[in-house]
Order: sequence, then structure tokens, then C-alpha cells
Amino acid sequence: MENTKILIADDDKKTRDFVAAFLSYKGYQVFQASDGQDALEKIEINDVNLVITDLMMPRVNGIEFIKKLKAMRPEIVTIAYSAFANSEMTANLLKAGAFFYLEKPFNLEELETHVRRGLEHHSLQNQSFRSKPCIKNRTLLNNIIGESDKMLALFELIEKVASSDSTVLLQGESGTGKELVARAIHDLSNRRQKNFVPVNCAAIPDELLESELFGHVKGSFTGAIATRIGRFEMADKGTLFLDEIGDMKPSLQVKLLRVLQNRELEPVGSTTTKKVDVRIIAATNQNLEKMVATKEFREDLYYRISVIPIILPPLRERQGDIPLLISSFLERFSNSKYQKVRGIDSSALNLLRNYDWPGNVRELENLIERMVILKGSGTISANDLPEKYRGRKATTPQESITLPDNGFCLNSAVEEFENQLILQALEKTSGNKKEAAILLNLKRTTLIEKLKKKKLSIPGSSMTI
Repeated sequence: MENTKILIADDDKKTRDFVAAFLSYKGYQVFQASDGQDALEKIEINDVNLVITDLMMPRVNGIEFIKKLKAMRPEIVTIAYSAFANSEMTANLLKAGAFFYLEKPFNLEELETHVRRGLEHHSLQNQSFRSKPCIKNRTLLNNIIGESDKMLALFELIEKVASSDSTVLLQGESGTGKELVARAIHDLSNRRQKNFVPVNCAAIPDELLESELFGHVKGSFTGAIATRIGRFEMADKGTLFLDEIGDMKPSLQVKLLRVLQNRELEPVGSTTTKKVDVRIIAATNQNLEKMVATKEFREDLYYRISVIPIILPPLRERQGDIPLLISSFLERFSNSKYQKVRGIDSSALNLLRNYDWPGNVRELENLIERMVILKGSGTISANDLPEKYRGRKATTPQESITLPDNGFCLNSAVEEFENQLILQALEKTSGNKKEAAILLNLKRTTLIEKLKKKKLSIPGSSMTI
């Protein structure tokens, strides 16, 4: 633990010192920051594993701080706390990338529990950020498209967990491809010759889900006209994928826990038990730790299914994969819909790269399918995109520049134009120099040299780059 570095960001020095003293006593190396901006500056020059932050801070508030931190150092795990957060703020906080949220006042031992889990997650989930992943079975991962650092790390993690029989919990926003990842884990496992059985726990009525999972005997309830095996037995020696497990009612969570513990089930209406050998992969877009805290999800079941947690990155955090995804979807839908759309122009591509994608890959896939059908042939342009994807219309040089009668300094104008473009790129990427360099088609080192020479400041920030 002496090599584990934790940063605490809080404008309340008393709270900050109190938490720092406790974690230092527990053996962690602790840094302190007085607010979000101070924290970002310290993280620039220190190797930090985990950040604990208050939400209400001056200059850069907690949610904005987490967004900028994820853009700058996505491998760092973040735990947030506040005495004033509501459900909407909590949702935004988790969407921004926080690992867990605590309400003040909180118990320090409880905090350390989440710190340990966060560091375990950091070690497993992000060990590939610092080295180039070696992916041996890429051909079996072809349905999952991506070449960004986050996706390469995900591919390597899939390979590592596939060979074990440990239970996996896939967490991520809707549309990030959780079932594709579950199938990839199954296809790479020793169980690949047996069934992969998916169950959407949110799509099946509560009164039918128990029978769907465990089966039933004839006459056990109205409509049970024959004995039927459940999804667990269908997946025997194979893999059962429990999608949206956070929607499962508490009474059924108890029965699921018993199956996971004893590896045996009891069909509805039966007095005998059956042995099953099933690997469980669960998935959810909800924060199960928060649901555990509010007693909506059983704590013992949560720890049983989250032996290996994997967080799937949202599309907005891997913008470099968008051209690959678009190319794949264009080819697929042009062929399946018998259309002749063969590409997308640079203006439309740039708009889609900079869109926020709340629906993630699924939203992009649906958009390209719609565009292929409506366009029919040729190349998709910016004008073909629905209004919400187009955003603000770009001005042409003729529209934005007027030459004064007495002339002006061309070098100064070019310098100012370059400065504005650099600042816009940094604003779009929340200060991430690597992503900004990609938008500007520059090398990262070239951009950094320009920033040092020009001494530019990001709008809304007091930090000079």
C-alpha cells in the first residue's frame, strides 16, 4: 500500500485533513488538493491511483472535475462524496465516470472498503493502459469494433477472464455492447462448445421470471400445462447471461443467490433439487453499489456476482473508434438493405466524432441504418444528418473575415485564427492534449510546444497551458 497514491480534493480543509490522516494511518500515500483545479494540476505531475473528491468546490466543481480527470487520466478511479447531492446529480456524477458515491456524513471504515475495491478495480481494469496489449484471439472479437486504448485494454481483459470460471459483472451505459462482450467471453472460454443463454431480466414480468430461470413442473401454476426446464438448465456446462440484473426483484435475488452458492436449483412447484454447472455473466446499466446502500439490491448477491467487474467505456470516451464503427455499419447496411451508399464526407464525420452519443454505439448504428435507407446511394454529407447531429453551423472564411479598407496584419490574423482553433479543440476535449491534437491533425508534442510558446489559457479556467 505504500506505493498506492491517493489524492483528496475538498475545499473544506478540516474534512480533507481528517480523511487524509485516516488513510495515511492505513498505509496509503496521500496528497491533498483544495479544489478541482488544484487537483488537476497536481495530477499532471504526480502518479495517482485513486481520487476522493467532494462535489461542491470552487473554480471547478466535482462533476466537471471528474469529466476533465477522465479525459486526462481515464485509468484513475474516482470516489465522490457530498451532503447535498440529489438523484439527478448522482446520475450525472456516475455518468461522468465516478466509481462510487458516498453521502456525508460517512463512516471512514466504509470509505476504506470502497477505496480497497476501487484499487482492486484499478489494478484489474486498467493494467493495460501503461503497456501495449497483446491480443491473441482478435479474430474471435471481430463483432466488437475498436482500436482505441480503452478498447484494446478491454479486449485484453476479456481474454484474461475468459479462461476462468469466475462470475463477471459487466457495467456500462445502455448501448455500449454488454451482450457482445458476454458472448466474446463465452466464445473464448472452455465452455464455448456448450450453450450461451441470454436472459433480459427487465423484459420478463416478475411473476414469470422465476419460472423462466429455474423452470417449472406441470400444474405448478395456472397455465403450466407441461413441465418445462428453465434457462439455468439450458445453460448447463455453458454460460448464462443475466442482462439488467439490477431490475430483478428482491425475493428472486434470494433464490438466485442460493443457486450461485449451492450450484443447485429447485423448479417452481417441485420438491426436488437439480444440480447445475453454469458460469454466470451479469450486466447492468445501474449502479449496484448505490442500490446496495439503499437496500434495493442484496449486498451478498452483489459481491457474489462482481468477482470480476468490467466497465465498458461509453462512445464519447473513445471518439477515435467512431470512423471504424461508421465504416463497418455502412458496409453492413448497404449490403443488407441493397443500397449503394459507399461513404461519409469529412464534414459529416467531424460532426459525428464530436457528438456526445448518449445512446452510445447502438445510437450510432441506428443512425447509420437510417442514413443508408434515406440516402440510397452516394456519400453521406453533413446536410443529410438530422438536425441534432449537426449542431452549430460552421462559418466559411468568406462569411467570417472582412478585409478592412486600410488593410491589416496577415501574420497577426493567422496567429489569432490558430489560437482560436487550438482553444476550441481543448474546450471540446476538456483539456485533453492528446485528443485535441487528433482534432487538429497535429502530433501531441507539436501541440504542447505551441501551447508553451503561446501561453494560452483554456476558457473558463485559470490554468495557463
